[in-house]
Amino acid sequence: METVKTIADIARIAGVSKSTVSRALNDNPAISKATRKRIQSIAAEYQFETHQGARCLSLNKSQTIALVYPESEHHRHMVTDPFFVEVLKGITSSVGEHGYDLIISQPRRDVFTDMYRFIESKRAAGVIYLGCCQGNAVEDWGNREVAIITCGSDPYENICSVDCDNIDGGRKAAKHLLQCGCDHFAFIGGPTERLETKLRLRGFKEILENEGDYLKQVHTMFGDYQSRSGYELMKQLLTESPRINGVFACSDLMAMGALEAIREEGRIAGKDISVIGFDDIPFAQFSSPPLTTIRQNIFKIGEVLVHKLMQFMVDGVISKSILPVELVIRKSTI
Repeated sequence: METVKTIADIARIAGVSKSTVSRALNDNPAISKATRKRIQSIAAEYQFETHQGARCLSLNKSQTIALVYPESEHHRHMVTDPFFVEVLKGITSSVGEHGYDLIISQPRRDVFTDMYRFIESKRAAGVIYLGCCQGNAVEDWGNREVAIITCGSDPYENICSVDCDNIDGGRKAAKHLLQCGCDHFAFIGGPTERLETKLRLRGFKEILENEGDYLKQVHTMFGDYQSRSGYELMKQLLTESPRINGVFACSDLMAMGALEAIREEGRIAGKDISVIGFDDIPFAQFSSPPLTTIRQNIFKIGEVLVHKLMQFMVDGVISKSILPVELVIRKSTI
């Protein structure tokens, strides 16, 4: 049997050009159905497999998606954060279904330079960015029309993004705490610069303001989404404001830290103090007591990130997806 190692070999056997073979193997409709079928049959007969790297070079296109998250104080725990793990599951599942590979990068220099490096070097066809979106450099992504989507809230009209309904999450938390009979509240937020922190606080305060004169009974503290942060802030709150009986934390991990602080102070979560988290990570139902939380579909966020990025790569249409949240009631609320 004749040896077939390259597209040129198939072109010789089929009596067509190399470009015709390349298009036929990629099922390009510009090539007639009969010609595509004949060339694909020859490739199958000789067990020819397209070399993906060579294919990408010839098409001037990558079949890789880059997942980028910055190295910073707030992101140093990201790879072990249950939220990150769950959203990564959704991303990897969807990337594979679209026939792409995934590379993960944590830039140790200017993150925006690295974003452009992925695009301009054609190492990645598109970038999913997990990080705080702010500053002129972020807005410039959209101005350059590079294929980038952000996970989380962002204020820019020219950037694709996927997030949950943070405002409604804050509203649902406030409504439930009021239903539990709480009248002195604590909001334990993530980093102050994060838009989702501001939006969750806005929804939380909106309900407390509409349902009664509770705003002066709201104590706000800000941390970094981690358990240690929630623990330390709750300790401080219990010392400075011992009448607090309703707590809304911006992440389940912070809420779990708050539960431990409450326990150490000799008070009972779910009886003396109601605690609500945010995310519904897998561990939430196994905390002590099981954690009431605002559930966002984290796996779905990962899937939608990939889907919307692929859509942008095809049609260039900016989309901003806001996924719904729901209240999950467990024993940490009264």
